[in-house]
Amino acid sequence: MNIKKPPNEIVSSRSDMSSLNEVLLLTHTVYTQAVSTFASYRVASSHIIIIAKMHFYVIILEIFLPMLKKKTFHFSLFGVISSVFVAIPLFFWFHTSEAEYHTDWGVNFSASQAEYLGLDAEETYDAIIKELGAKHIKIHTNWNATEVQNNVYDFSTLDYQVAEAEKNDVELILVIGMKTGRWPECHTPEWFLSIPPEERDQEIIQYVRTLAFRYKDSKAVTYWQIENEPFLEFGTCPDWYYEDSERRVAKEIEAVRDIDRSRKIIVSESGELSDWTTAAELADIVGITMYRSTYNSTEETFGINPYTFLAPQFYSAKATYIQQRYNKPVINIELQAEPWTAKPLAESKLEIQAQSMNPELFVENVDFARQAGLSSYYFWGAEWWYWMKTKHNQPEIWDLATSLIAE
Repeated sequence: MNIKKPPNEIVSSRSDMSSLNEVLLLTHTVYTQAVSTFASYRVASSHIIIIAKMHFYVIILEIFLPMLKKKTFHFSLFGVISSVFVAIPLFFWFHTSEAEYHTDWGVNFSASQAEYLGLDAEETYDAIIKELGAKHIKIHTNWNATEVQNNVYDFSTLDYQVAEAEKNDVELILVIGMKTGRWPECHTPEWFLSIPPEERDQEIIQYVRTLAFRYKDSKAVTYWQIENEPFLEFGTCPDWYYEDSERRVAKEIEAVRDIDRSRKIIVSESGELSDWTTAAELADIVGITMYRSTYNSTEETFGINPYTFLAPQFYSAKATYIQQRYNKPVINIELQAEPWTAKPLAESKLEIQAQSMNPELFVENVDFARQAGLSSYYFWGAEWWYWMKTKHNQPEIWDLATSLIAE
């Protein structure tokens, strides 16, 4: 891909990492390559990648970082010894993960995110279909916008999105439930907050059933996704949501299957912070995230972004395990393609945004995804691309994505 620098010279690349970051990244890449190779080759031993991953971070968090911060030197003897014994035999294995087949590139879309950025949601959605050329879109539904009053529904936004997808031969993943992505993650109607606790599950399931029944005959809806990362405590969801989330998700899946058994169901998990097995046990397809630059306390404190340690094989090895152990495919449902900033996105300066996403980093993430070898990727950030293009005269990522999708 040809990369053009955006105006105002706000390009920032991972090549600017400190030498410490580079050493850690190289060490982790080699280490994870060896671990993932063994996990891919010997399914019965695939849990080693999770164990080894934890041991790697034991070494980093308990040895190197305290030394850097001039704290008391301490370490986990078990963590060091067991990591060495796990790692040594794994270096004798060779593994390649880059996909040898066609990759589908799709995008996520949230009407509320478009509106947050000051865009017209319908105009943005139309541009994603007709200008960007997206043929695979993951739609985030907002319960608080669809059922403002109990049993009183407004389907106008969703009806429009589904109808336009049908007209343009676009395949949709429809995300339904209480936690469906984009901040604040749980899009809960006001009326729901005052109902008795024992009625919560009933209302969530009724809402999911209502959407499944309404759109089950649409040729555009290809998959249902139940909730969005329901096992990861992220966002402003109430504590009770996570206390029994596995059981609740299972009930939602059952409710959708009662209405529509013709479509497969996706359950998503964090690509970085989970072993994906819970989703594999519940769903037909495992959806995972792929983030490489995030705002987090570790980076703020130590200047180290732990996500940059991840090698593509970290994902491909776990995907191989899920596919062979559970016979379930793994797809990516969020590939980072917008900034992750400390402040809300629209309030962050463009030069700050460019530190975690710009054309160079976009291309790096695409190359990284190719090496991970999954069959489908859904970019996270199409609304932001359009915002950069139309509000800030910076169409570079939009243009790059257009070319990629057209391949």
